[in-house]
Amino acid sequence: MKVGIDMGATSKGTSALLDLEELLATRLLVQGNSGSGKSHLLRRLLEQSAPWVQQCVIDPEGDFVTLAEKFGHVVVDAVRTEAELTRIAGRIRQHRVSVVLNLEGLDVEQQMRAAAAFLGGMFDADRDHWYPVLVVVDEAQLFAPAVAGEVSDEARKISLGAMTNLMCRGRKRGLAGVIATQRLAKLAKNVAAEASNFLMGRTFLDIDMARAADLLGMERRQAEMFRDLGRGHFVALGPAVSRRPLPITIGTVETSPRSVSPKLMPLPEASDDARDLIFKPGADEARPLVRRPPPPPTPTPTADILAQLSRPRPQPEASAEPMFPVFDEAERDALIDTVMRGILDDPDAAFRSVAVLYQDFLVRCRISRVPGEPLPLVGFRRKLAVARAGVDKETASGETWQQALALSESLTDDIQGVFLIVAQSAVSGEPCPSDAALARAYGSHSPSRARRLLTYFEEQGLLVVRTDFRGSRIVAFPDLGCETAPGDPNRPDELAGDRTAAE
Repeated sequence: MKVGIDMGATSKGTSALLDLEELLATRLLVQGNSGSGKSHLLRRLLEQSAPWVQQCVIDPEGDFVTLAEKFGHVVVDAVRTEAELTRIAGRIRQHRVSVVLNLEGLDVEQQMRAAAAFLGGMFDADRDHWYPVLVVVDEAQLFAPAVAGEVSDEARKISLGAMTNLMCRGRKRGLAGVIATQRLAKLAKNVAAEASNFLMGRTFLDIDMARAADLLGMERRQAEMFRDLGRGHFVALGPAVSRRPLPITIGTVETSPRSVSPKLMPLPEASDDARDLIFKPGADEARPLVRRPPPPPTPTPTADILAQLSRPRPQPEASAEPMFPVFDEAERDALIDTVMRGILDDPDAAFRSVAVLYQDFLVRCRISRVPGEPLPLVGFRRKLAVARAGVDKETASGETWQQALALSESLTDDIQGVFLIVAQSAVSGEPCPSDAALARAYGSHSPSRARRLLTYFEEQGLLVVRTDFRGSRIVAFPDLGCETAPGDPNRPDELAGDRTAAE
């Protein structure tokens, strides 16, 4: 069924129709400086498409919560734990409810973590709930920054991974990303490049105008036109709206944001008691104590300074015993490796969450008397991914394995272990792991998820999958210069078989 969303009027006076079904398959990128009308455009799109498709709005400023009154959107306050947001997102996909994730009141890093958890819950929903959803992300440069900012690397990595999944792999799961940004230069290129439809608004910086012109297939000399666009005027291109750059004017909306642009208004009449209004504290105000800085010390005479410099230097005192006992780092690492092996020897460990495994790890470390500060959660995730690969000491000390570890750092924490297991087989020349073994490493019972992970690694340019004439799978790593031996992808998982026999 073809549904045309009326976005406004074209330069020729006709209606600017957006093919909703095509938009769900090809995604949309909106760009424009502050005040160009991006939020107005997104509101028009949401209002016009509300009767036809489920919607999810990632709202960092709380501007879209007004959709709830007229269109029935459920407002989800992001002041929750990441686990709660993930579970809520799964239920949203199951029951097909349109929502607005309100991130107002959180700092930037908290917003990134909350949005990543929510998008991750929608992305990981069961296949039976893969209904089409229009996922609108306002101020997308906050969640997919092109360069590292003031937030932690962990927050940036999980947020960028969630946005990449939305734009790169979300289509097969029914997730259609619509992202809006103030500057293309601030948005990660691998996220922006996945959009096939574009609506470019007013912008002034040369780098943004040139990039907008490139995305629309225009010549560089035509990029100056983006400076002259008025508020609510955009240039559209894409299979869902027009095959050629088309100027359009966004139509009116039925709801309004809670925040509005500042308006000029006359100042109040001058009052004779203006000084009292400013400097006299109110009845409910406590007068703060004024802390004056202490007077500067009396300068030391020059003769005293020269006398101090001429004195012989005293002998250093013998170092006192350290407050905390000194321990051997190598011995500590060996104890941690022993604890990790004990966790992975449990067949059920593959299907437990990282949080549960981390708590078990801390308890085992106390039992084994591991000295020093406990390993943080970030370090535990990395050690868990490396330990699951099962690399021996000789292979681990080789340069090829160190390159494989470096390649894995570009992936999110939850899939690093799967990548390293395949890389270990290639470095050691062992048969390619089966789908069942890769699914267990991912913490899933679904072999299809393992195949999708290999496809994702191949899309990122990390490896190449091929099949020989016997139907066996071979995975090659161009950057490492090695490949796995042929392996049957349908081979049952040996560890799973051992577990069944034990039961």
